[in-house]
Amino acid sequence: MNVTKKILLALIAGSIIGVILNLLEFSSYSYYFYVDSFLLTIGNLFISSLKMLVVPVVFTSLVCGVSGLGEISNLGRIGIKSIIFYIFTTCIAVTLALIVAYIVQPGLNAGLITTSEINISKAPSISEVLVNIIPSNPIKAMSDGNMLQIIFFSMIFGISIALLGKKAENINNGMIALNNIILKMVELVMYFAPYGVFCLLTRTFYSQGIDTIINLGSYFITVIFVLFLHLILTYSSLLLFIGRLSPFKFFKKIRTTMIFAFSTASSAATIPVTLKSVEEKLGVDKSVTSFTVPLGATINMDGTAIMQGVATIFIANAYGISLSMSDFLSVIIVATLASIGTAGVPGVGLIMLTMVLNQVGLPVEGIAMIIGIDRLLDMIRTAVNVAGDATISCIIGKSEKKFSLSLFNK
Repeated sequence: MNVTKKILLALIAGSIIGVILNLLEFSSYSYYFYVDSFLLTIGNLFISSLKMLVVPVVFTSLVCGVSGLGEISNLGRIGIKSIIFYIFTTCIAVTLALIVAYIVQPGLNAGLITTSEINISKAPSISEVLVNIIPSNPIKAMSDGNMLQIIFFSMIFGISIALLGKKAENINNGMIALNNIILKMVELVMYFAPYGVFCLLTRTFYSQGIDTIINLGSYFITVIFVLFLHLILTYSSLLLFIGRLSPFKFFKKIRTTMIFAFSTASSAATIPVTLKSVEEKLGVDKSVTSFTVPLGATINMDGTAIMQGVATIFIANAYGISLSMSDFLSVIIVATLASIGTAGVPGVGLIMLTMVLNQVGLPVEGIAMIIGIDRLLDMIRTAVNVAGDATISCIIGKSEKKFSLSLFNK
């Protein structure tokens, strides 16, 4: 079997075995040894190996991509297109979530009101976000994994190489060689992916169980339905009508990356795999993917926006609070802007949801009701986010004529 089939088999086996182990209710000793010792260790090793490659991949790919653009003006055009498309899809995502949730009305008369207190750090202001994009110490930014700062420094570094031309030819060749080495490391890590995916999913489904899903069934199913609706409807429409590309071929080639994203629940940790798939399978040029993929992993939060839309109506129903049309419009605007305004902040999903709830006057304590199953939903919405990054990369690559249609159709 190839790696893709092995990962898919690991995903299915891990999910089933995890649920079975949860139903068997292991003793505390067995739980510690098998779940918190063996599975957790293997899973964390896999996640760490992916995270180890994120910063090197983003830095080398972006430097090589920017220095190879030719005209520096191309970078500005690609950047503007990327941000516009990411904001547009996020706006569509939260709108779909509100429409479906308004029809389904999850949490209505469910009696799930909680009195638990929840402490979430405040989101930074827009001015703080803008100032923090420029790193005072690039090495520290790379050490901390601050993606926006890494993107900014890599762009300036790549632009400088391009402007120097032959004077920096040796550095440019060295960066290309280093990038090839990093990509080979990604291939090595992928050989161990099936085992990492199996351990991560087994532990997740064992610890979560099915009781929490049953108790919050209406919310859980509604979020998943909207996620798949956005995946199939929005992304397929963009590919078909704007990119003139086959959605079937796209999803077939990106499925391995989506499984990676599902198992890790981290768009950032999946960046090395996303870059490799979008370049080598979908045919988008490195000069485009090196910018669109890291940026998308940072600010493209369609899945999170969907969760916010459904969660807002769910919490409103649980507390018996009616929302007006102006409240719905506020949710759309705040959720869309917050996806960029809170980029790179730890716990970004909950921070964004807090901002939305405060905007429409809903109690923040309601978040405690949905935290129990958020891990499972986070895995699915991360897969949707990664598919969105790849979709926008294809569309921009096609519009910039930096796209291989023959490789896409291969």
